[in-house]
Amino acid sequence: MSALRRSLFALMLGALSVVPLTVSASSEKAEDLARIEAQGLKSAGTKRLQEFVAQPAAPKGSVQFSRKWIDAQPKASGSEQWRCLAEALYFEARGETVKGQFAVAEVIMNRVKSARFPGSLCAVINQGTGKKYQCQFTYTCDGYAEVIAEPRAFARVGKVARYMMDGEVPSLTDGATHYHTTAVRPRWSKVYTRTAKIGVHLFYRHTWRTASN
Repeated sequence: MSALRRSLFALMLGALSVVPLTVSASSEKAEDLARIEAQGLKSAGTKRLQEFVAQPAAPKGSVQFSRKWIDAQPKASGSEQWRCLAEALYFEARGETVKGQFAVAEVIMNRVKSARFPGSLCAVINQGTGKKYQCQFTYTCDGYAEVIAEPRAFARVGKVARYMMDGEVPSLTDGATHYHTTAVRPRWSKVYTRTAKIGVHLFYRHTWRTASN
């Protein structure tokens, strides 16, 4: 007997506990079993039956870089740090592929981990804000109001931010701390080490010199 059939049979026994059975097991006929099974299925309800046949939820860490997958994930929420990262992804990468959004988020996380940048998401994202076009992330100092006009896109990048903060995403950029779109070529891109190209962004790792090298 399959696991599904055993589970359904257990449900039938519970549902029929108040129904006296006058026929012994040795004399049950095929039609009696069919009737009992049908009644058990009915008493189980559609929702319960769907739980038996539904595919198990994906385990933690099994991130898929597709819009279909990210849209199917639960709505995300979090602290001020989560909000900062979600907003950065919205203004910097909402038009990117999901993989590209994860990659941009990874750069920001890599900066937080580096001693050469501020130690929190909000501080990294707002570094240089207040000096027009001298900030690290242009949307924070371009003089335009930061208006989230696409709530669905924000909900999506909010999920990306949540997964990144929870540490459930494999590395995509090989330690990159900088990126730019393929439409521009900043001066620093000539000396930094390029690590990846994902969507419309190129990713780089800074070639800082230290006492050890």
